[in-house]
Amino acid sequence: MMQPVISITNFSKSFGKTKAVKDLSLDVEKGELFGLIGPDGAGKTTTIRALVTLILPDSGELSVNGLKVTESVREIRSITGYMPQRFSLYPDLSVSQNLNFFANLFEVPKKEIPERRKRLFRFSNLEPFSNRLAGQLSGGMKQKLALSCTLIHNPIVLILDEPTTGVDPVSRSEFWEILQELKKEGVTILVSTPYMDEALLCDRIAIMHEGSILAMGKPEQITGMMRNNIYKITGQNLMLKSSRIGRIPGIISVQSFGDSLHLAFPPEFSDEDVQSKIYDILGEQLNIELIAPSLEDVFIGLIEGKIGHAN
Repeated sequence: MMQPVISITNFSKSFGKTKAVKDLSLDVEKGELFGLIGPDGAGKTTTIRALVTLILPDSGELSVNGLKVTESVREIRSITGYMPQRFSLYPDLSVSQNLNFFANLFEVPKKEIPERRKRLFRFSNLEPFSNRLAGQLSGGMKQKLALSCTLIHNPIVLILDEPTTGVDPVSRSEFWEILQELKKEGVTILVSTPYMDEALLCDRIAIMHEGSILAMGKPEQITGMMRNNIYKITGQNLMLKSSRIGRIPGIISVQSFGDSLHLAFPPEFSDEDVQSKIYDILGEQLNIELIAPSLEDVFIGLIEGKIGHAN
């Protein structure tokens, strides 16, 4: 069996009295696109910073391509592309100048820089903007330039910390298309994100909350953990009615999703049971639809203890 490219075993890290990560273990295989999924404070950034040798673990062992993070700092940094939440582009340098700067920083041979830059332009579609100052780029273009600077030294492992936070939906989609192309080329990718829709684009994910992994596996495996029926409710003034709906006998949970509510009921409840119970407590009919559970539904169920943890 091949050795995983990223290996984390019983990793823990505290900052003062705050336990940021608690006994975390996971592996990322060669060529895999693996997602760390969870809200702020879940422990994603702490885990990533330990992997890229920026902080030391309190306990446990982390390795990248067989190199231990506590022993092989220089070697790990030479084979890893790391993109933090706030990548420091130089706003007064052009797109091309930023790429050249990071190529020199990573000691890319000068004769190879033009070809690598051309390849990255093909990925990012930034060539028409090569002479534009980085500070004058849109948010999505800045992120693509940051990724290009991260890739200039041809890393075999790519570690990205919430790379699309605050980026518009179109740019998010384009960014993930680039990641899929890199995956096809054999790059191993670990990416963190708070967006559940992005989790569906990963080969496997780990859902994190308060420093621990609640569930890990393929996205479809995790949504398959939900044994309750999920009903989507639409109608007028739903937020004002949610607390009353929550008092329906037998209901498991009520969660708001945009302009709708998701209700979880045990599988033994029929659609007619749900309809009649809602009518009994509200005195009115609402639009109700049985839907497939989303990762958000599973995440909420895990947090609330309505679904057992699974790794």
